[in-house]
Amino acid sequence: MGLVAEYKIYCDALPLVDVAAVVPATKIILNLQYNHGNRPLFLITVTGGAEQPLETALADTYDVGDWTRIGQAGDTRRYQIKPALSFEEQLGDHIDDLAGLEGLATAEAFIDRILVETDGWRQTGWFADREEFRKFSSFWQQNADFRLDRLDRDGTAEPPGEGLTNRQYEALRIAYEEGYFAIPRQISLEEIAAELDITASSVTERLRRAQTQLIEETVATTWPPLPDRDC
Repeated sequence: MGLVAEYKIYCDALPLVDVAAVVPATKIILNLQYNHGNRPLFLITVTGGAEQPLETALADTYDVGDWTRIGQAGDTRRYQIKPALSFEEQLGDHIDDLAGLEGLATAEAFIDRILVETDGWRQTGWFADREEFRKFSSFWQQNADFRLDRLDRDGTAEPPGEGLTNRQYEALRIAYEEGYFAIPRQISLEEIAAELDITASSVTERLRRAQTQLIEETVATTWPPLPDRDC
Protein backbone atom coordinates (compact mmCIF):
# COMPACT_ATOMS: atom_id res chain seq x y z
CA MET A 1 0.00 0.00 0.00
CA GLY A 2 1.22 3.51 -0.84
CA LEU A 3 1.90 6.42 1.47
CA VAL A 4 0.75 10.03 1.63
CA ALA A 5 3.23 12.49 3.14
CA GLU A 6 3.14 16.14 4.11
CA TYR A 7 6.51 17.77 4.58
CA LYS A 8 8.42 21.04 4.36
CA ILE A 9 11.57 21.60 2.30
CA TYR A 10 13.49 24.59 3.63
CA CYS A 11 15.42 26.01 0.68
CA ASP A 12 15.16 29.65 -0.40
CA ALA A 13 16.60 28.80 -3.84
CA LEU A 14 13.48 26.84 -4.87
CA PRO A 15 11.42 28.46 -7.64
CA LEU A 16 9.12 31.34 -6.62
CA VAL A 17 10.25 31.38 -2.98
CA ASP A 18 11.64 34.89 -3.50
CA VAL A 19 8.24 35.92 -4.90
CA ALA A 20 6.49 34.58 -1.79
CA ALA A 21 8.96 36.53 0.36
CA VAL A 22 7.96 39.79 -1.39
CA VAL A 23 4.21 39.15 -0.94
CA PRO A 24 3.95 37.14 2.32
CA ALA A 25 0.20 37.81 2.66
CA THR A 26 -0.41 35.97 -0.62
CA LYS A 27 -1.01 32.21 -0.74
CA ILE A 28 0.69 30.60 -3.77
CA ILE A 29 -0.13 27.03 -4.82
CA LEU A 30 2.19 25.68 -7.53
CA ASN A 31 1.50 22.91 -10.04
CA LEU A 32 4.09 21.66 -12.55
CA GLN A 33 2.98 20.95 -16.12
CA TYR A 34 5.38 18.36 -17.52
CA ASN A 35 3.80 18.09 -20.97
CA HIS A 36 5.64 21.14 -22.31
CA GLY A 37 9.07 19.91 -23.35
CA ASN A 38 12.06 19.45 -21.07
CA ARG A 39 11.18 22.27 -18.69
CA PRO A 40 7.76 22.10 -17.05
CA LEU A 41 5.58 25.17 -17.09
CA PHE A 42 4.39 26.50 -13.75
CA LEU A 43 0.71 26.99 -13.06
CA ILE A 44 0.13 28.95 -9.87
CA THR A 45 -3.14 29.54 -8.04
CA VAL A 46 -2.99 32.70 -5.94
CA THR A 47 -5.33 33.85 -3.18
CA GLY A 48 -5.09 36.85 -0.89
CA GLY A 49 -2.88 39.87 -1.18
CA ALA A 50 -2.96 42.60 -3.80
CA GLU A 51 -2.61 41.83 -7.49
CA GLN A 52 -0.02 44.47 -8.43
CA PRO A 53 2.74 43.57 -5.92
CA LEU A 54 2.57 39.92 -6.97
CA GLU A 55 2.77 40.70 -10.68
CA THR A 56 5.63 43.12 -10.06
CA ALA A 57 7.47 40.38 -8.17
CA LEU A 58 6.89 37.93 -11.05
CA ALA A 59 8.30 40.48 -13.49
CA ASP A 60 11.35 41.22 -11.34
CA THR A 61 12.44 37.76 -10.17
CA TYR A 62 15.38 36.08 -11.88
CA ASP A 63 13.82 32.63 -12.28
CA VAL A 64 10.61 33.63 -14.14
CA GLY A 65 10.55 34.12 -17.89
CA ASP A 66 7.22 34.96 -19.54
CA TRP A 67 4.05 34.82 -17.48
CA THR A 68 0.36 35.26 -18.22
CA ARG A 69 -2.64 35.75 -15.96
CA ILE A 70 -5.11 33.21 -17.34
CA GLY A 71 -8.14 33.73 -15.13
CA GLN A 72 -9.68 35.08 -11.97
CA ALA A 73 -12.57 34.03 -9.73
CA GLY A 74 -13.18 36.44 -6.88
CA ASP A 75 -9.97 36.67 -4.85
CA THR A 76 -8.44 33.65 -6.63
CA ARG A 77 -6.17 34.24 -9.62
CA ARG A 78 -4.30 31.82 -11.87
CA TYR A 79 -1.06 32.43 -13.76
CA GLN A 80 0.90 30.38 -16.26
CA ILE A 81 4.65 30.87 -15.98
CA LYS A 82 7.53 29.87 -18.23
CA PRO A 83 10.59 29.32 -16.00
CA ALA A 84 13.75 31.18 -16.98
CA LEU A 85 15.94 28.37 -15.58
CA SER A 86 15.93 24.60 -15.37
CA PHE A 87 15.82 23.07 -11.89
CA GLU A 88 19.48 22.11 -12.32
CA GLU A 89 20.46 25.69 -13.24
CA GLN A 90 18.43 27.15 -10.41
CA LEU A 91 19.55 24.78 -7.68
CA GLY A 92 23.06 23.90 -8.90
CA ASP A 93 24.80 26.31 -6.51
CA HIS A 94 22.77 25.05 -3.55
CA ILE A 95 22.57 21.29 -4.13
CA ASP A 96 25.62 19.09 -4.68
CA ASP A 97 23.78 15.97 -5.88
CA LEU A 98 22.29 17.14 -9.20
CA ALA A 99 22.08 13.54 -10.44
CA GLY A 100 19.94 12.74 -7.41
CA LEU A 101 17.73 15.74 -8.20
CA GLU A 102 17.19 14.47 -11.74
CA GLY A 103 16.41 11.04 -10.31
CA LEU A 104 13.49 12.41 -8.30
CA ALA A 105 11.70 13.13 -11.59
CA THR A 106 11.45 9.37 -12.26
CA ALA A 107 10.53 8.34 -8.71
CA GLU A 108 7.33 6.37 -8.22
CA ALA A 109 5.64 9.37 -6.65
CA PHE A 110 3.11 12.08 -7.40
CA ILE A 111 3.47 15.52 -5.84
CA ASP A 112 -0.13 16.51 -5.25
CA ARG A 113 0.30 20.01 -3.83
CA ILE A 114 3.10 22.56 -3.50
CA LEU A 115 2.54 25.56 -1.25
CA VAL A 116 5.24 28.15 -1.94
CA GLU A 117 6.31 29.81 1.30
CA THR A 118 8.85 32.49 2.18
CA ASP A 119 11.53 29.95 3.13
CA GLY A 120 10.80 26.93 0.94
CA TRP A 121 8.09 24.57 -0.30
CA ARG A 122 5.45 22.78 1.75
CA GLN A 123 4.35 19.70 -0.20
CA THR A 124 1.87 16.87 -0.16
CA GLY A 125 3.08 13.81 -2.05
CA TRP A 126 1.87 10.29 -2.81
CA PHE A 127 4.54 7.56 -2.81
CA ALA A 128 4.27 4.00 -4.11
CA ASP A 129 5.82 2.54 -0.95
CA ARG A 130 8.04 3.37 2.01
CA GLU A 131 11.22 2.82 0.01
CA GLU A 132 10.19 5.41 -2.60
CA PHE A 133 9.45 7.90 0.18
CA ARG A 134 12.79 7.10 1.82
CA LYS A 135 14.66 7.93 -1.42
CA PHE A 136 12.83 11.24 -1.68
CA SER A 137 13.18 12.28 1.97
CA SER A 138 16.81 11.15 2.16
CA PHE A 139 17.73 13.33 -0.81
CA TRP A 140 16.26 16.47 0.77
CA GLN A 141 17.62 15.66 4.21
CA GLN A 142 21.11 15.53 2.69
CA ASN A 143 20.73 18.60 0.46
CA ALA A 144 18.43 20.95 2.40
CA ASP A 145 16.51 21.16 5.66
CA PHE A 146 13.57 18.72 5.59
CA ARG A 147 10.72 18.31 8.08
CA LEU A 148 8.11 15.57 7.92
CA ASP A 149 4.70 16.72 9.23
CA ARG A 150 2.48 13.74 8.35
CA LEU A 151 2.94 10.25 6.93
CA ASP A 152 -0.14 8.04 6.38
CA ARG A 153 -1.12 5.08 4.28
CA ASP A 154 -3.05 6.14 1.21
CA GLY A 155 -6.77 6.11 1.82
CA THR A 156 -6.37 7.79 5.21
CA ALA A 157 -8.50 10.90 5.33
CA GLU A 158 -6.67 14.20 5.72
CA PRO A 159 -7.59 15.93 8.97
CA PRO A 160 -10.33 18.54 8.35
CA GLY A 161 -9.34 22.17 8.63
CA GLU A 162 -5.71 21.61 7.64
CA GLY A 163 -3.99 24.98 7.93
CA LEU A 164 -6.04 26.36 10.84
CA THR A 165 -4.08 27.66 13.80
CA ASN A 166 -4.85 26.16 17.21
CA ARG A 167 -6.57 29.39 18.29
CA GLN A 168 -8.70 29.52 15.13
CA TYR A 169 -9.67 25.87 15.55
CA GLU A 170 -10.60 26.44 19.21
CA ALA A 171 -12.73 29.51 18.41
CA LEU A 172 -14.46 27.78 15.50
CA ARG A 173 -15.22 24.64 17.49
CA ILE A 174 -16.60 26.53 20.51
CA ALA A 175 -18.72 28.73 18.24
CA TYR A 176 -20.13 25.67 16.50
CA GLU A 177 -20.72 23.57 19.62
CA GLU A 178 -22.36 26.46 21.52
CA GLY A 179 -24.72 27.26 18.64
CA TYR A 180 -23.26 30.43 17.15
CA PHE A 181 -23.98 29.14 13.62
CA ALA A 182 -27.42 27.76 14.54
CA ILE A 183 -30.64 29.37 13.33
CA PRO A 184 -31.65 31.10 15.49
CA ARG A 185 -28.24 31.89 17.01
CA GLN A 186 -27.85 30.47 20.52
CA ILE A 187 -24.73 32.31 21.73
CA SER A 188 -23.30 35.77 21.15
CA LEU A 189 -19.79 36.84 20.22
CA GLU A 190 -19.46 38.42 23.65
CA GLU A 191 -20.24 35.09 25.34
CA ILE A 192 -17.70 33.26 23.18
CA ALA A 193 -15.16 35.98 23.98
CA ALA A 194 -15.78 35.53 27.71
CA GLU A 195 -15.22 31.78 27.41
CA LEU A 196 -11.95 32.33 25.51
CA ASP A 197 -10.94 35.29 27.70
CA ILE A 198 -10.40 37.58 24.72
CA THR A 199 -12.28 40.51 23.18
CA ALA A 200 -15.30 40.12 20.89
CA SER A 201 -13.34 41.74 18.06
CA SER A 202 -10.62 39.08 18.45
CA VAL A 203 -13.27 36.35 18.25
CA THR A 204 -14.61 37.90 15.06
CA GLU A 205 -11.12 37.99 13.52
CA ARG A 206 -10.37 34.37 14.44
CA LEU A 207 -13.68 33.12 13.08
CA ARG A 208 -13.28 35.05 9.83
CA ARG A 209 -9.73 33.81 9.30
CA ALA A 210 -10.79 30.24 10.06
CA GLN A 211 -13.73 30.40 7.67
CA THR A 212 -11.55 31.97 4.98
CA GLN A 213 -9.03 29.13 5.33
CA LEU A 214 -11.75 26.50 5.01
CA ILE A 215 -13.24 28.24 1.97
CA GLU A 216 -9.80 28.42 0.33
CA GLU A 217 -9.39 24.68 0.86
CA THR A 218 -12.73 23.88 -0.76
CA VAL A 219 -14.80 26.45 -2.66
CA ALA A 220 -12.00 28.76 -3.82
CA THR A 221 -10.11 25.93 -5.53
CA THR A 222 -13.07 25.20 -7.84
CA TRP A 223 -12.23 25.99 -11.46
CA PRO A 224 -13.38 27.32 -13.90
CA PRO A 225 -14.97 30.38 -12.29
CA LEU A 226 -18.71 30.37 -11.71
CA PRO A 227 -20.63 32.34 -14.35
CA ASP A 228 -21.61 35.92 -13.51
CA ARG A 229 -25.12 36.33 -12.16
CA ASP A 230 -27.24 39.43 -12.42
CA CYS A 231 -28.24 40.83 -9.04
